[in-house]
Amino acid sequence: MRALTQICFAVMCLLCDNYVMRSTQNVVESKDNPETGHYSDPPLLVLASLGSGPKHGHAMIEDIVRLCGTRLGPGTLYGAIARLEQQGWIEPLPPEERRRPYRITAQGLRVLRAKLTTLRQFAKAGLGRLPAL
Repeated sequence: MRALTQICFAVMCLLCDNYVMRSTQNVVESKDNPETGHYSDPPLLVLASLGSGPKHGHAMIEDIVRLCGTRLGPGTLYGAIARLEQQGWIEPLPPEERRRPYRITAQGLRVLRAKLTTLRQFAKAGLGRLPAL
């Protein structure tokens, strides 16, 4: 589990494709290892969650927790959803009772694949530079 957490942390925190971290507000303390924390890039986390199929907000929050240990608050989640919808990377589905599910679009899948590929390459290179312990 620790290796999975480290890989998730490395992949999710190293978004380098035209991205500049503006502050440390999105660093959340990790319960497993409070010294490292989990970096949160809400739009990327939402896209990754929807990559496995349509979900409503609460289901995305729980899926993202399982994915990498980061829990997005509702304001953060719905802000990311609004931006992704404006960009055409996700779209709402018809409401199910009081819940509104969303799905990733074909363009969103292309963006997600490109960003994750970049992150994988960057993480591999960065991890390769670390001294063997």
